Parts: sequence; C-alpha cells; structure tokens
Amino acid sequence: MNKILFFVSLLVFATSCISNKRITYLQNLPENTPIELNEFIPFAEVDYKYILQPFDIVEIDFATSDPELIEAFSFQNSQNIGGMGSAGGGGGSDPLYFRGYSIDQEGNVEVPKLGKIRIAGLTEEEAKDRVQLEINTYFKEEIYVKLRIAGIRYTTLGEFNSVGVNVIYKNRATIFDALANSGETTLLGKKNKLFIIRQYDGGTKIHQINLNDRALLASPFYFIQPNDILYMEPMNIRQFGNADNLTASLALFAGLLASTLLIINLVVGN
Repeated sequence: MNKILFFVSLLVFATSCISNKRITYLQNLPENTPIELNEFIPFAEVDYKYILQPFDIVEIDFATSDPELIEAFSFQNSQNIGGMGSAGGGGGSDPLYFRGYSIDQEGNVEVPKLGKIRIAGLTEEEAKDRVQLEINTYFKEEIYVKLRIAGIRYTTLGEFNSVGVNVIYKNRATIFDALANSGETTLLGKKNKLFIIRQYDGGTKIHQINLNDRALLASPFYFIQPNDILYMEPMNIRQFGNADNLTASLALFAGLLASTLLIINLVVGN
C-alpha cells in the first residue's frame, strides 16, 4: 500500500507541474524565425499614433502672457498652475478624470469660450492643431495650446495579481508596462492566451496574443491603447481544487488522496 501511495503521489505531482515553457516570457518559439539577444527588433509596420475616440479623456493646457485670457478657459473651481490654466493636475489617484476634457459620444470636447470642437478621429498632434486653429480665430493675442492623452486607462481581468481599472500616466505603454503595473500575472495564468478587447471606431474586436512568444515585440499589440481590456484565462490545473494557488490545490488533493488510501489500508488490514 505504501508503494501504491508513493507512485500515485508521484503521478499526481508529475501531471500537476507547470513547465517553464508555459510561464517564461519572450521565448524563441520553433514556429517563428528566431530572434537572438541584442538583435534589433523594429516596431510592427503599423502607424502606432493613437487615434482619439469618444469617451477618451484629454488634457488641454493654455499658455499666454496675459493671465486674464488664461482664466477665460478655466472651469469653475479649476486651479492655475505656474501661470497656466490646466485641464489636468490636482490630487487623487486619477485627477484628470475630474479635470480633463472628456470626448463626448459625437467626438467633441467642449472648451470654455470656444464651444464644442470635434477631435475624435484625430491624433494628439492633429487635435492640438485643431484647438489651436479655433483659438486663433477667437483671440488676436497669442495663446499656445498643449493637448495630450490624460493617461492610458485599461482594465485587467482573470489571472492577474491585481484586477481592475489601472492608469499609466504616459502617452505610450507596452503590454509589459501594463503587466508590471497590474502586479504581474498569477502562476496559473495561460500566458499564451492573453485576450485584448480593444475599442475601434464603430465597434470592438477581441485579439489573442502569446506572451511566451518573442515575436510579440514586433506585433501591433506590443503597445496597449486607452480603454483596452486584458483578460487572461486560468490553466486547467484549477480543476484540482478551489484554492487560490497551485500549492494549496496540490496539498488539498494530496491530503484527500492520503486519507482515502489510509482508510482503505485499515479496512484491508482488518
């Protein structure tokens, strides 16, 4: 009976172990052209420049030598920073949500004195030029405009150590920036099956990427975009128990197995 218990336990351990190939990032997978260390990897042949969409939040700053003109573009209770009226800044974990300019469903931002300006479908630079054009037609004095995305907001679901809505205060972030900002993935996450739910003009698409694959570095999904949803499936190993991690699941299974074999041994011995 002891030999049976030993071999059964060995079998459970062998079938439950997770191979390093399933959890190691950026491998040279056999089906792809090898990418060696120190090799220069160009970005994917796509134009990464992000296109602004409805419900995005942008930060718009104005600068001029006349402080009274700056106040004309400030909402009530907004604060001037360094002589400039700013749509961003403030306290809290996500201040630009409250003080940034939100693009409405029709693709417009509403700026005091200027009214609604359509910027959806434009890049940051194009949107800045459009706001600058509107302000130049309204004021004779020189007023300079700075416009940028108010951080990259994305959501993590599934096998992440931290799930929920996250913000990276940059205008460009990689998928690994998002992983690090979310506390990494759990041991049980299927790193070869990370789903990106991405918003496009007029609809949504689901993309699947493989974090194990070094070819990801040249993929158009190497960079995340605002409003992306990242979902990672769990490995099938979860079927062995309801515990939160692999060690607890194996311990639970092994304990039940040992108890069962012990009872059988006692019954047979009697």
